[in-house]
Amino acid sequence: MRSTPHKALGIGALTVAAVAALVLPGTSAAARPDTAPAACTPAQVVTNGGFESGTPPWTASSSTVVTSRSGQTAHGGSSYAWLDGVGSTHTDTLTQSVTVPAGCSTATLTFWLHIDTAERTTSVAYDNLTAKIGSTTLATYSNLDKNTGYVQKSIDVSSYAGQTVSLSFTGTEDSSLQTSFVLDDVALDTSGGTTPPPGDSTRTPAAPSYTVNLSSDTSGTVWTGHENVTFTNASATALGELYLRLWDNYHGTCGSMPIKVSNVTGGTAGDLSVACTALKITLPAPLAQGQSATIGFDLGITVPSGADRFGHDGAFSFIGNALPVLAVRDGAGWHLDPYTNNGESFYSLAADFKVTLDHPSGLLVPATGTSTDTPGTSGRTVTTATASKVRDFAWGAGPFTKISGTSPGGVPVNIYSVTGISSSSAQSMLSTAKTAVDAHAARFGAYPYGELDAVIDNNYWFGGMEYPGFVLDLVSTTALTHEIGHQWWYGIVGDDEYNSPWLDEAFTDYATDLALGKTGTGCWSSVSWASSAEKITNPMAYWDAHSSRYSTVVYGYGKCALHDLRRVLGDTAMAKLLKDYATAHWYGVSTTAEFKAAAQAATSTDLTSFWSTHRIDG
Repeated sequence: MRSTPHKALGIGALTVAAVAALVLPGTSAAARPDTAPAACTPAQVVTNGGFESGTPPWTASSSTVVTSRSGQTAHGGSSYAWLDGVGSTHTDTLTQSVTVPAGCSTATLTFWLHIDTAERTTSVAYDNLTAKIGSTTLATYSNLDKNTGYVQKSIDVSSYAGQTVSLSFTGTEDSSLQTSFVLDDVALDTSGGTTPPPGDSTRTPAAPSYTVNLSSDTSGTVWTGHENVTFTNASATALGELYLRLWDNYHGTCGSMPIKVSNVTGGTAGDLSVACTALKITLPAPLAQGQSATIGFDLGITVPSGADRFGHDGAFSFIGNALPVLAVRDGAGWHLDPYTNNGESFYSLAADFKVTLDHPSGLLVPATGTSTDTPGTSGRTVTTATASKVRDFAWGAGPFTKISGTSPGGVPVNIYSVTGISSSSAQSMLSTAKTAVDAHAARFGAYPYGELDAVIDNNYWFGGMEYPGFVLDLVSTTALTHEIGHQWWYGIVGDDEYNSPWLDEAFTDYATDLALGKTGTGCWSSVSWASSAEKITNPMAYWDAHSSRYSTVVYGYGKCALHDLRRVLGDTAMAKLLKDYATAHWYGVSTTAEFKAAAQAATSTDLTSFWSTHRIDG
């Protein structure tokens, strides 16, 4: 995940901090009455969200709100909505009536927002933009959230399925110093099939197996080929459709997608939804429990410029979340959460991958799993990577400098460095990786993924990012120890990263402290909550609206809560709890409720007040 050690050091911390958001009212999917759910027709229900057709059907407070005039720029196209920016007492509004289709398990409002301001304060919200649906305030942004470019906002509005409501944005300025709230590319995507009956919490499609064959261009930034996915329906509820997550389409637009799927076999492709990151595929006939099927499709991947988890830094490409993977259906229905750039949305089940990458021989290609190289056609090499029981697959491509070693515990470790990383820094990271992988393995169970690859680049804006057997990182002992800790907390012990980010980030930061000999003494004493709604266990929808608090609460307060729990249970009991818990959830999925139950079983002390004090719900 976007590793908190980097954020704590101020590296790549997001500058946009939403200052208020309210959880939408509604009944969870698992608690809905046992009635036949309506069929979902995935749709994008905002009309003219890019404002290229003028104002209608939006209603604006003045003719200057929807504009293409100079002074601001569009996120896409030539038009945008410019609220306020007057510099005196002023209010602008923008409203559209939308109908959220019934029967859809996911409805997500997204929009791109740019804020610039002449206000000089760093503590007072003088000017505000409020986003509402119906009478409910979704989020409020202010002059304190100023930023140099557009930032995408994502808000869950699934509780409004089946309703026609008003979507509105209201900008207000005080008596002096302008703040401009600039909106573009507003969308409300709905998707998701029928939810399983209450009580059917089985996660499916299960036991996925991915076979991928790709060939790159000369630079390693364009890859084309084919992917097959075999899977089994583990649920007693028939499986009539599935969803592929095309996560990296977040990095483009629906008109210019970095991830393109075509020529689908084994099912019928439907519409893209969730900002083109979810593709529905209807199966020829519903699969009963225990039945298996295979789908296939042609795949195109274009890596954008940028030192990101999906991007290229000059000649060096980092290709995370680019392979389409199956979405999960469980007791809450299909999980089709939006991409978050503040953290992760990547909820997936353990799967087997065999990925063949045909590339120029001048490029080294580190990848998830264990890799072997064989000669290809003239001047090319075929790297075949195999991995078992992993939740995702990532790789890199470039003229990396590679050094290798083996940890005392027997894990092969490879460090791939971009230009500019000194040999001493690379050696330091190799030493760190060997120490960290063994330290985590001793606490939580043997590392199961064969070799471990770390790709080092000090230009990563986010600091570090983990994939099974493959991590991206800066030159940082703390950060690399954290990312390697994620091999257990997310990789081996999975979780729903969008709805329960603390289960991997807090646990990994706690594991990092232990590996570095830090005991967290007194860290809980510095806790200060921003509001009564702030909890360690809040989902990414909350943290995307309160991004300045995400690292502090989920990483910092989360690990401090685990240190506090260790003090309640005792060191030996806490160590046994985590190792036993990892063993019980090996290649499975953890939930907050399951961890709380396991912790309670490890002590005679009633932990009810502990969970309440530490704001751990679930």
